[in-house]
Amino acid sequence: MESTPAPGENIAVLRKARGLGQAKLARLAGISVSYLTKIENGIRPTTPPLAAAVAKALHVPVQRIYGQPFLGPSEQADLLNDLRGAVRRHTLPKEDVPDPAELAADVDKAMRLRAETKYLELLELLPRLLGQATAAALSASGEAGAWTLVSDVYGCAYAAAHRLAQPDLADMIVSRQAWAAQQTWNPEAEVAAAWNEAGTYQSAGQYDDGLAIVERAISRYEQAAGADTPARALSLGSLHLRGIVLASRHKDSNATAEHLERAKRYAERIPTDVLRHNLTFGQGNTALYELAAHIELGKPDKASEMTAPLLKTPPSHLTPSRLGRMYIDIARVKLEIKDYTGAEEALESAFKVAPQMTELHPMSREVIRVLFVLHQRARPKLMEMAKKTGLTQ
Repeated sequence: MESTPAPGENIAVLRKARGLGQAKLARLAGISVSYLTKIENGIRPTTPPLAAAVAKALHVPVQRIYGQPFLGPSEQADLLNDLRGAVRRHTLPKEDVPDPAELAADVDKAMRLRAETKYLELLELLPRLLGQATAAALSASGEAGAWTLVSDVYGCAYAAAHRLAQPDLADMIVSRQAWAAQQTWNPEAEVAAAWNEAGTYQSAGQYDDGLAIVERAISRYEQAAGADTPARALSLGSLHLRGIVLASRHKDSNATAEHLERAKRYAERIPTDVLRHNLTFGQGNTALYELAAHIELGKPDKASEMTAPLLKTPPSHLTPSRLGRMYIDIARVKLEIKDYTGAEEALESAFKVAPQMTELHPMSREVIRVLFVLHQRARPKLMEMAKKTGLTQ
């Protein structure tokens, strides 16, 4: 079926290269031998926590387990190289200072493309925009608003690098975003940078370190921020959302519950989700993080209870990036409870609202792959999705 090795195949190859039997690797990763066997045989999905545990045991990056990056056309690699160059020249932009109105409009466009998961279009825009925004900030004699734009552009760049599985580039971008955020004197910009910094630890499977970043950012923001405003709720609530993911993947149910409870408390201040500095927060998005937490903590029944109202009335005010992720998580739930038709339908919805993200996301690829293996027959829609993700020719 596959034109690229499945994560289970990669695990088997790496395990044998290390001279490890299934029993020893299973013990090192904290899973059963039968579960590892199902992973290697392709009948269970390789989840992010499982990939992190196996990667640690095998002394390889998480991306090696998934076989990332899933680079397609050479144009994509060229665009990434252009972005690398722009990020490297963070204090030496080649671009001239643009018209302020045009710059603001382009930054808004970049944030919109990120939210719509249009990563290739975003990559085409980012190198020039990073240079222009930085040139404007450097010429503004420390004007905080100019540096906020720079930080926001780096936030968009992080999203592209992360989704295209470029961890080294994502790490470099995060350091640049933190540098820009420090020039803003804007606690919200620093929260956005911390959110992405914690995300790099999440991608690497270092969930405890990511939680430490979140806790530090919460403490710093609480010391720096002023009155109890919606902006405060959005910033702290967003950090707690990141904490939910990290804690649930770390299998810390108490920390997950604490972050979820605090996020819900802040979400009461923002009933309709708000997008600011590339962070989305409100009651709708908080519900999606709760759904994902139930999946990561191995509670498919609780997750399944949440899927029916979400499918009946999707939170239409959320961006495609969030809706796409919602459908991917619902597909994971449906696969876990053996509702294979429901899983396939959820993936179809994900492709409709966020096609580029769904093509690239490790868990959408895993659900598609497992469905293909379990069905053992060519279902037309499933075959089409497998082709889109490059899992079959």
